[in-house]
Amino acid sequence: MAKLECRLKGSFYQVLSEINDAVMSGSFSANLENGSDYSCGGVVVAVRVFERYSMVGQNRVSLNITLIGSGDDLFLSAISSGGSQAMMFKLNTFGEEAFLNTITNVVAKYRVYY
Repeated sequence: MAKLECRLKGSFYQVLSEINDAVMSGSFSANLENGSDYSCGGVVVAVRVFERYSMVGQNRVSLNITLIGSGDDLFLSAISSGGSQAMMFKLNTFGEEAFLNTITNVVAKYRVYY
């Protein structure tokens, strides 16, 4: 499992759109499995679950994106999973890390460092 969590600054819907585009253009086998949107009291939340085939692991991996926004203050949680063929131990996480890395350029544009 590979994980990225960070604070971002920007337009919620712009960042969400760029993340979606980055994931979908990062692999010909990537697809959006499902998603959910919610808003309450000025806070918006989007959850997206993507999946793709990993050539390295010869299996499917998933990428779960949760983006939370209040104004231009955003929080991103991105977690990839799958990618191992072992029964008892996770032997390779290359596919998971590669899938997560499809969004690193988008994240770098909006990331806030404190």
